[in-house]
Amino acid sequence: MFSNKALWKLMAPLAFDQLLNSMMGTVGTMVVSNLGSAAISAVSLVDAINVLIVQAFYALAAGGTVVCSQYIGCKKEEQANEAARQLVFITTGLSLLIAIICLAGNAAILHLIFGEVEPKVMEYSRQYFVISAISYPFIALYDDGSSIFRAQENSKTPMMISLWANILNLVLNVIFVWGLHMEVIGSATATMLSRAFSMVAVLYLLRRPKLIICLRDYLSIRPDWGQIRRILYLGVPSGIENSMFQFGKLALQSTVSMMGTAAIAAQGMTNILENLNGILAIGIGVGLMTVVGECMGAGRKDEAVYYMKKMTAVAEVVVIASCLLVFVLVHPITVLGGMEAKSAKLCIFMVGAITIVKPIVWSLAFIPAYGLRAAGDVKFTMIASALSMWLCRVTLAMFLARVLGFGPIAVWIGMFTDWTVRAIIFSVRFKRGKWMEHQVI
Repeated sequence: MFSNKALWKLMAPLAFDQLLNSMMGTVGTMVVSNLGSAAISAVSLVDAINVLIVQAFYALAAGGTVVCSQYIGCKKEEQANEAARQLVFITTGLSLLIAIICLAGNAAILHLIFGEVEPKVMEYSRQYFVISAISYPFIALYDDGSSIFRAQENSKTPMMISLWANILNLVLNVIFVWGLHMEVIGSATATMLSRAFSMVAVLYLLRRPKLIICLRDYLSIRPDWGQIRRILYLGVPSGIENSMFQFGKLALQSTVSMMGTAAIAAQGMTNILENLNGILAIGIGVGLMTVVGECMGAGRKDEAVYYMKKMTAVAEVVVIASCLLVFVLVHPITVLGGMEAKSAKLCIFMVGAITIVKPIVWSLAFIPAYGLRAAGDVKFTMIASALSMWLCRVTLAMFLARVLGFGPIAVWIGMFTDWTVRAIIFSVRFKRGKWMEHQVI
């Protein structure tokens, strides 16, 4: 059983690491916001695509985390090492393929998703998208490395790498955007180089012999389809779930993009702030996957139930505090970000609505689901999340925006409905206990 000290050592760096990873994109957005609404609109549009792809990589890495942590829980360290090697192998191939597709189809992808937007916004978007695509393998392999560390109950090392990467990103953004006047290209390049640093650092540190999972001789890795199937069994449903979630956000983004530059900028900044007020709690959910994975691997199902309850309660406290903090800071952020008055007013209004609703339903909607996935109940979470998202978040929001003319707040009404439905579904699933019947390894 995990002691409170062991949980704190795992969860605190993880929560901070999630915040740092989120800040990587936020810094760039804040810097380019001073270039005008066209620049921030372009970055927010492309970031919607970036999040879609990055979440797919993250889901694959999470699948590897569960397999590795379950092997560690039942003391099969050799199999844990092989699972980690196969995670790196499959991720490298997929991330390179996706990067090539995005580079080759740059303009076509942007026009397909967002339609016709203002010429300056499209010009910035194409520049930002090209450099973002180059960074995809860096992001994917860093996610793998940090997930492998987490499976060993080591969340401090990835956190420190993220901290240095964020410092590098901030310095390079200032130099490239404000010093060399490289505009959106400068911000994207700064983030890409920071991502490359993260990847190199985490893969290098995984070579240390004292680790339970020690990865060396990366070029000697060959496919082990049995291990790959285990990883994909967990990673693909989660990846589909995350991708469907992001496709829904893209559908909503395309709706917002027709409301004008002010609405796009307001929605982009609100998305960033909503992400920030939930990111620490997401770190708790990610850590819960390691804890539940080890408990299930060792056959201690009662402990898995206990930790899912405990971490959901902790996450609720964190969400309340985070929402209040972001609400206090939203006005200064819009001022420092140089947002136009109309965009700032919209942003503050939407953040206020989030601050009221999110603490009521968000934790139950998301934290237990991390535990369900770690136990292997990935198909249920995928189906439930996808249906809830498309029926509530997308369909309802698009009806409110396009038919009733609600404006960008329609997106958040749909979001609140989705959160509520998920909270009910996952609470019932947890209580009934069917999620404990799965076998991963």
